[in-house]
Amino acid sequence: MQTSTNATTARKRPTKGQASHTPDNVAIKPQRMGFEFDGQVPRYWLNESPFLTHMMNALSVLFPEGEQFFVDSVRAYRDSIDDPKLKAEVRGFIGQEAMHSLEHDAMNARVREQGMPVEEMERDLRVILGVAKKLPKRHQLAITCALEHMTAMMADMLLERDDVREDMHESMRPLWTWHAIEETEHKAVAYDVFQQVGGTYAERAFYQVFSTTALALVGSWYTGRMMLRDRANVSVRDTAKGLWRMWGVKGTFSSLAPTWLEYFKPGFHPWDKDNSELIGRFKAQIQSAIAPQYRNGNRRTLQ
Repeated sequence: MQTSTNATTARKRPTKGQASHTPDNVAIKPQRMGFEFDGQVPRYWLNESPFLTHMMNALSVLFPEGEQFFVDSVRAYRDSIDDPKLKAEVRGFIGQEAMHSLEHDAMNARVREQGMPVEEMERDLRVILGVAKKLPKRHQLAITCALEHMTAMMADMLLERDDVREDMHESMRPLWTWHAIEETEHKAVAYDVFQQVGGTYAERAFYQVFSTTALALVGSWYTGRMMLRDRANVSVRDTAKGLWRMWGVKGTFSSLAPTWLEYFKPGFHPWDKDNSELIGRFKAQIQSAIAPQYRNGNRRTLQ
């Protein structure tokens, strides 16, 4: 298994008046992919495991509504940003999240066809997020920063670990690789906006714990609902193996604990680890997965 270095590198100090910390070699531009999920996608596309597949399908269901929440929380402060570079990155962030919603909507339609309660889960998520939207705007942004940290660390893990990608069926691998690339590209945008508008350490630390707990509860709830619908094919053995794969010694998720804890450093920044080399490597590989009608770019965003 090949992995890139885990060394933490010092980020480039921004110039006076510059709020963006994104490296200059990273461009945050939306790209519609046009993925299609037809009969080529097996029902259990992750390691041929019902449990692991339902877990990732549940995560996919969270994306469209969740990413709209991210967009709204960042866009609320767009007019408060003076740095032209960060303003451009906010536009890119909004566009990328729009593309993620569209592509995961297509995947979720496939999951719905398999008899999963996707519409009910989306409705329930809107209710949950409706409660979060009653919080002060900066607290909503702190939630976005926390969840963006979690998606970024999962994206980095997916790009670094060949075994994780290889467990995915070839029909699903491009979606998750592309999503990981773009999550890495814009991993600091919400955080830089939060810092620019006076976000505090106490706010981001509290909402990291709050958001992690909420994501774990909702993700487990949604996975359980899918497993209940598919109970004829779910087994204790497969579920136990899947849980160990995720949370056992050197598990896919448990191995991310040190990265999760880094968020609590007072001087933390998402680009403390410069993994931009991964973006270039995998972006070149993903070009062939773009549908022909989108290879010259696209215009649709959620701005």
